[in-house]
Amino acid sequence: MQIDLYCQNFYKHVLQILPLPKYSDSAFRRYQKEMRSDYEGRTGELSKETNALPETGGTNGESGKDDLADEDANLMIKLKFLTYKIRTFLIRNGLPILFKQGEAAYRTYYLRQMQKWNTSPAKQRALSKMLDEWYFWIFLGIPLALSEAEPFLEQYAKRSAQNQALVGAAGSSVRAEDFMAIVDGGDEEGDLEPGRDVIPSSPIPTVKETIRKDEGLIVFFPGIPGCAKSALCKEILNAPGGLGDDRPVRSLMGDLIKGKYWGKVAEERRKKPYSIMLADKNAPNEEVWSQIEDMCRSTKASAVPVVPDSEGTESNPFSLDALAVFIFRVLHRDNHPGNLDKNSPNAGYVLLMFYHLYDGKNRREFESELIERFGSLVKIPLLESNRMESTKGTYAQEWTKWEQQLRDTLFGNSEYLNSIQVPFEFAVGKVLEQLRAIAKGDYGAPSTEKRRFGAIVFAAVSLPVSEILSLLEDLGQKDPKVEGFLKDKNLNSSLTKAHVTLAHKRSHGVAAVASYGPHLHQNVPIHMNALLFSDKLAALEVSPGVVDGEKINSKNEWPHVTLWTAEGIAAKEANMLPRLFAEGKATRVEINPPVNITGVLEFF
Repeated sequence: MQIDLYCQNFYKHVLQILPLPKYSDSAFRRYQKEMRSDYEGRTGELSKETNALPETGGTNGESGKDDLADEDANLMIKLKFLTYKIRTFLIRNGLPILFKQGEAAYRTYYLRQMQKWNTSPAKQRALSKMLDEWYFWIFLGIPLALSEAEPFLEQYAKRSAQNQALVGAAGSSVRAEDFMAIVDGGDEEGDLEPGRDVIPSSPIPTVKETIRKDEGLIVFFPGIPGCAKSALCKEILNAPGGLGDDRPVRSLMGDLIKGKYWGKVAEERRKKPYSIMLADKNAPNEEVWSQIEDMCRSTKASAVPVVPDSEGTESNPFSLDALAVFIFRVLHRDNHPGNLDKNSPNAGYVLLMFYHLYDGKNRREFESELIERFGSLVKIPLLESNRMESTKGTYAQEWTKWEQQLRDTLFGNSEYLNSIQVPFEFAVGKVLEQLRAIAKGDYGAPSTEKRRFGAIVFAAVSLPVSEILSLLEDLGQKDPKVEGFLKDKNLNSSLTKAHVTLAHKRSHGVAAVASYGPHLHQNVPIHMNALLFSDKLAALEVSPGVVDGEKINSKNEWPHVTLWTAEGIAAKEANMLPRLFAEGKATRVEINPPVNITGVLEFF
């Protein structure tokens, strides 16, 4: 790294500290030789060996001020004492793992790196705590995650001397709060009634927002031959009432189209932009999905992926049981338009190649990506949930022999393969039911574990509503004022969710919300201390408890659970209750002794 010290005569003193490789490293020797000619002064080497003497170079007094002004001399200043291993190996090189595989895989990666370096247990714990916070920091919505490394490390270092020693003087005086404007924070509360502005638990938009009657709809199939897409399309076309609206439904079978199939779909979409198109062709990869997304934008349509339901494997969204059923079905075809049937000499090979097109994603990742791209997902029921465990085996290297062995095996187990499939009529009914819901706009996308970056707005402890209602009922029985207040509020139906906000991105900053990351999904005891209410507001005054010996503190000046607001009053106005009580405009009923209710710390 490099330090620039400016003097009054505008000369620059540059101290370069470089990692020293083994003495046999000729590349470093060449670099050192070149650098000596560029700088006035001396070069030296620091050795870890206590009995080793550092080499020093001679003075090069002829190099002038112009040499020192070279822009290349400033390249390394950005790191500013930042430990190279942390930024390069633990942060930068870990980003692909973090984004593609998630928090658990990232944690496994950085722990393995530290073990390779023989990092002490104490240092591992300190670095793990910091990297957990880094995960939640970029999880909060910064679009250029690597550019956030220095601001994150800077704010982390400022919090204690131990943190400063761990990461050094990182950053460039950029405050984390300056990045809050990138993503606007949502309302802090809003758990009262379904009709109000509630921050959703899933960032995925509902189909009510994305499926419109003045738009077209593309139904496509990320599947494998034998998944029954053509038979489904035929049944959907013939279903009484169609998909529940007046838009025309038509199907385009891939095996009957000459030339580029998706180009033909786009052409048909432009001819009838408000129609529902059943794209009867397997759409197995992200390249096809991107084409469908482009088609949706260019022809004013939405798209719905329809996939066979399956548990999948660790690296594929379809299980081997599902693959066996698909091959089994194909081998029972006759005169198939695409010539993939029992008369095909390599049908098993073709299906196995289709199966491998999905390698690299487990079921959760597969579904998450489709939902994030298209906003909804329809599942084709496939296998009985209580089926027997199938046997596993290997296939021969010679495909002709393997084909015959495969057919003998599948036909020999026809009873089993037929028994584990749900009836086709049942599958058709379920698919129609889901598609009709989407076409009507009544579909809510399922939540997935994978969140969009930028979705998190605040950290809070979610509380069980039933226990809150039980507490209020007890208070009403003991205090006539509480009973009188609650009698016409109908909280049993209006209070659908309850939480204690700990930190909000807009009010407290990114770093404040990220600091709760190490306690995510942990149980937190909440002490209910008092009930405050006015003619327009009601809330419980609370104080969070201790988790693993650490006190959980809310960044809110008055920690509380909002219970009720009058029509037109925002939930965040409940923060005014202590002041209203001080002014004699609200009532406070103490809960003595305080009641403890346990909730779960979550990000919203």
